[in-house]
Parts: sequence; structure tokens; C-alpha cells
Amino acid sequence: MKKSSKLSRRTFIKSTALTTFGISIVPRHVLGKGYIPPSDKLNVAVIGAGGKGYTDMLHTWNNNTSNITAICDVDWNQAEAAFKKFPNAKKYKDYRKLLENQKDFDAVTISTPDHTHAVITLAAMQNNKDVYVQKPLTHNIYEARVLTQAANKYKIVTQMGNQGASGDGVKTMINWFNKGLIGNVSKVHIWTNRPVWPQGIKTPTEQPKLIDNLDWDTWIGPASWVDYHPLYHPFKWRGWWNFGTGALGDMGCHLVDPPYRVLGLGYPTEVESSVGAIFTKDWTPDYYPESCPPSSRTQLKFEATEKNPIPVKVEWTDGGLRPFHPDLIPADHPIGDEDSANGVIMIGEKGIMTCGTYGMNPKVYLNSGEIILPEETTKEFNLPENGHHQLWVDACKDGFGSKKHKSLTSSFDFAGPLTESILMGNLAIRSYNLREQTKNGYNYPGRKKLLWDGNNMKITNFEAANQFVKREYRDGWSLNL
Repeated sequence: MKKSSKLSRRTFIKSTALTTFGISIVPRHVLGKGYIPPSDKLNVAVIGAGGKGYTDMLHTWNNNTSNITAICDVDWNQAEAAFKKFPNAKKYKDYRKLLENQKDFDAVTISTPDHTHAVITLAAMQNNKDVYVQKPLTHNIYEARVLTQAANKYKIVTQMGNQGASGDGVKTMINWFNKGLIGNVSKVHIWTNRPVWPQGIKTPTEQPKLIDNLDWDTWIGPASWVDYHPLYHPFKWRGWWNFGTGALGDMGCHLVDPPYRVLGLGYPTEVESSVGAIFTKDWTPDYYPESCPPSSRTQLKFEATEKNPIPVKVEWTDGGLRPFHPDLIPADHPIGDEDSANGVIMIGEKGIMTCGTYGMNPKVYLNSGEIILPEETTKEFNLPENGHHQLWVDACKDGFGSKKHKSLTSSFDFAGPLTESILMGNLAIRSYNLREQTKNGYNYPGRKKLLWDGNNMKITNFEAANQFVKREYRDGWSLNL
């Protein structure tokens, strides 16, 4: 139904133009090599146009293969470059007014802070718009489950912005594993140098003047209200639980994706975290529960799958901490990225498979001592510039349920469970920091292994942890299918 309505609209526009102006149909080759008729282009609205939103917009536009019809950003200072690039696009600050007042678009890119992903995405889907959403898909586990269900309910073509999922590196890793090169995997190490913004810091109390051209109320959205501060906007929101999802949320969808996809993982069954502390006075750690921690370590356990018929433990570290070289990897070989800042190590029965960010530079180190590299080793090997976005654009044109839609690497049926698994780590981190006053100081009841019932989205052995499965929305905001 959706696909037919879009084709009907394009056909109507084309037919009207021909009838009105008496124009004959001109063969495409006469119009020039590479010419794409307007009726063949996807009309796209952009929500969140600064920073990553700007690059998402450019990759989706892809040198005029798509139309940018509207640009929406709560901060027109951040969106200035986008407005200049597409002066004919209509401008909005509130996505709700965009969806209510403008209908001449087929799809939406959503590149806002994490805490507004879910409400904007669901509203777009309920308005019959296909969606491309930056990673992580949502701010919490419950929101990810809702969006996954909504995509099928409303028959929407979806894609999450973990672009490495469409790169050749991940495909190579899947091929190697499927050939049995490293055997069954029992342990995975993943690490990142994030955060590279302030975390583990005191909540600001001063109230600087609100900058011009910023709709702060809409920026806050469903989150708990706080006054404007540059420690929140435009970039440092990542380090505050009210808005961001910390190091895991920023890099998890890039780094957890390869082993999650290679091994065919589902919901984890247990999770345990520990968190780095900062001491600015003797013996008493600083306690800033509203700020994400400066570093953390998390372990998730996944049950056996059809692809990997033994349980696997996935260990994540951030804050610049990383695992040490396994014996199979030569001492002078970098692990993960060339600077070892981010990476993945998968430990199997027959050897080890590694990769960097986005699944780049995959390698296999076999127990026999043999080292296997991709046939091509250039940096361009793993990550097509526009591939992830363009695949989504092409799928939107063909419609929900099409072959191109089903071949997308991060549609919500995959991206939703992946995001839930990643955000499970944040649930454990926040549980670790829960404390109770005692006569002699504090007790930390959440510092334990947490057991997870994925189907019911519930921690079964520590009720207090379940407050982090979903959040209470601010008055006037909701997430209803």
C-alpha cells in the first residue's frame, strides 16, 4: 500500500506536468549522462542538521540523487551550513510542525541527541515516513523495543546509522567465520577510547543566558527539565544520562555490531559492570550519578546460537582501557584500529579474529601461526562512502518488504535487539552506582551480576535495576504505538 501511494504521487506529478505544458516524453539519454528525473528521486526531510546530521544529510542527498525538501533543527546556529547548502528547503525548529504542516517528502533522517530519537522516529513512522536514525537507535531498552515493533506495524523502511554494517569488513568477517576459520567463539573483547567529552563531573548549577535561535524546550523534549548550559549543548550531552548514553551508546553500535552479527546473537541473559572512580578528596569517591562515568567495564553473556553453538561472553571496556595482546597476535601488531584506540577481538577454538572501528581492517590469527588478511588492504576496502545511506534510499524507493528492504543491514529488526543489548550495559553501569545510606557510610546493592529476561525486558534478581529499562517522560510527551 505504501509503495503504491508513493508511485501514484510521482506518476501524478509527472502526468500533470506533461498535460499542462504539452511536453513530449524525452528519452533519458537526451537529458545527459547521469540525469535522474525528479520523479525518480526520494524526497527527504532532515531532522537534526548540525554535526553528524549534516553529513547524514549530504550522504542521503548524494550529489542530487535525492531531494532535501525540509530541514528541522532546534538550533538554527548549528543548522546554518545546512540552510546555506539547501536554500530552497523549508526550515523548522519543531519536528512536530514539520510533520503536521509539510507533506511533500517520503522519508526522514533523524540525527538528534539520543534522548529524542524515539519520540521523533515514532512520530515520523506514524506519519508514514521511512526513517534513517543515528546510532544508538534509542536512549533506553524499552524505546528500542517499541520502535522495532512500530516498524513492522506501520510497514516502514528503516535503517540505523552504524554505517560499518554495510561495509566490506563485516562481510569479510562473516565469510571467514562461516568457513569455520576460527571455530566456535567463547570470548569477545571490545574497547574504545571514548569518552572524549567530559564525564564523571558535577552537574552545573549556574544559569548562563540562553543562546539566540535555540528552542530549548523542544531540545529537552521528553527528558527531565534542566536549564540551558553549554555542558549539555551542542555536543557534551553525550556524557549525561538525562540526554546521552555515554561511551557505550556512542561507539557500541559500531564495535559490538561485528561480533553480534557474525555470531548471530540475540538478547543477553546476564550482565555485570564495574565503574572507574574519581577521588578529589581522600578515601571518598566523587559521586555524580547524573553524569556517565569516566571509564567502565561490562560483561554480557549470550546463550548459544545456531551460528555459534556455545555460550559467549562479550567484555566491553571504555575510557581508554583495552585488553592486552593475546599470544597469537605478534607483539608489534596493532590490535583493532592502527592506534589501538578502538577494536574487537573474537577468541575462537582455532584462532582469533580482530577488526577496528566499523569492522575495518579485519584479520585472522590461526593457532597454526598463519595470519589471514583481506585480499585488499586499502582503507577504502571496508567502508563505502555513501553505501549505508544509499542502500536505505534505494530500499525506500522499492518499499517495505521489497528485496532491497530485506537486504538492509541495520533495519530495526536487527538494530533494535542490537541496541537493547548495548544499552543493557548502561543499565548495569547505573545499577552499579546505586547507593543506600548506612550508619557507617554507603551500601551499593547493585554491584552484582544481573540476570536478564529479554522477552519481558526485566532484571529478575535486582528490582531496582528495572528503573533503567525505560524512563518517565516529561509532561506532554509520550511514546504510544
